[in-house]
Amino acid sequence: MKIEGGKRYAVLLATKDSDYAKKVYGGYFNVYLAAFGEEGESWDLFRVIDDEFPDVNELQNYDGFVVSGSPSDAYGNDIWILKLCLLLQTLDAMEKKVLGICFGHQVLCRALGGKVGKAYTGWDVGLRKVSIVKDLAPYYFFDDLGEIPTSLSIIECHQDEVFEVPLGAEVIGFSEKTGVEMFAIGDHIFGIQGHPEYTSDILLNLVDRLLSMDAMEKGFADEVRLGMQTAEPDRMCWERICRNFLKG
Repeated sequence: MKIEGGKRYAVLLATKDSDYAKKVYGGYFNVYLAAFGEEGESWDLFRVIDDEFPDVNELQNYDGFVVSGSPSDAYGNDIWILKLCLLLQTLDAMEKKVLGICFGHQVLCRALGGKVGKAYTGWDVGLRKVSIVKDLAPYYFFDDLGEIPTSLSIIECHQDEVFEVPLGAEVIGFSEKTGVEMFAIGDHIFGIQGHPEYTSDILLNLVDRLLSMDAMEKGFADEVRLGMQTAEPDRMCWERICRNFLKG
């Protein structure tokens, strides 16, 4: 998806491709591209988990960045995570658009002065209804939804969360499980705890893998599967919100 002169974006991939993602989608990069990319744009991939980072002298040439989810802890001190925090601070100072998803949401918060950690209530996996703080969400990326919805369902898979947002940030979404589901700073920083890019099959495969690693109880996994059979995420709305943010 590259056309000379089009807008340029990059995915900062903070996870390894699963065998399933490679087999079905050709890797997670293609999942993000399908969700957020449009014709006439150029999208680059940087596997930050493997210490692949954009050249600092090239940052000015990008219109926006997407920071992916990850099995790593956003509050960890792995070298690549610390380098990612420095990059995010630089992008914030440049007022480049940055969309953080799940781990990306958390590490973005950490990098800009907020607090993140292990969720006191444990795993949140499956569909979650996110309530939108309408009075604090007059952002342009909600504009073409017509009336701003009171809530939207999204796929979640995390056991860490944001405890405190950075100075100047606004919490624009919350749920019964997680206090900070969405936050924004100005018109260039946007964090979403859930996965707007996930399809049901990606989540169910991830649940199977967590179960096989004894990282999840079987009863809980069964509940997640049942929940995914009886309801659907508002993927179209989430994708539109994210595209509006990146392209607006």
